[in-house]
Amino acid sequence: MILLSSSLNSFLQLLGAMIIFAFVLIITYFTTKWVGGFQKTQMKSSNLQVIESVRIANNKFVQVIKVGEKYLVIAVGKDEVTMLTELPEEQLKETTQDSREDFQDIFNKLKEHLPKKQG
Repeated sequence: MILLSSSLNSFLQLLGAMIIFAFVLIITYFTTKWVGGFQKTQMKSSNLQVIESVRIANNKFVQVIKVGEKYLVIAVGKDEVTMLTELPEEQLKETTQDSREDFQDIFNKLKEHLPKKQG
C-alpha cells in the first residue's frame, strides 16, 4: 500500500509539473505575439523604415533607410552611425533575389566617391 501511495504521489507531482510547464509555454506564446504586434504597429506609424541592410564586416552594416520621403544610405558600426549619401528614389530597385548584386553595384559606386584614407 505504501508503494502504491508513493507512485501515485510521484505521478501527481509529474502531472502538476507538466501542467505548469504547459501554462508557462502558453503565456510565453501570447506575450511574444502581443509584443511583436505592438512593435509592428510602432514601426508602421514611424517615419523611419529600414529598406535594406547588408553586413560588410563584423558589427558593420550598410543600410538603405527611408526617412520621411527621403532615402539615405548609412554605415552602421558598433559605436557609430555615418550617413554616406542620399539616394534618389529612381535608383532604388525592387527587393528580389538579385538585390544583393544591385545593392553591391550601388555600394561600389558610392565607394568611388568617398575620400580615400591617407597612410
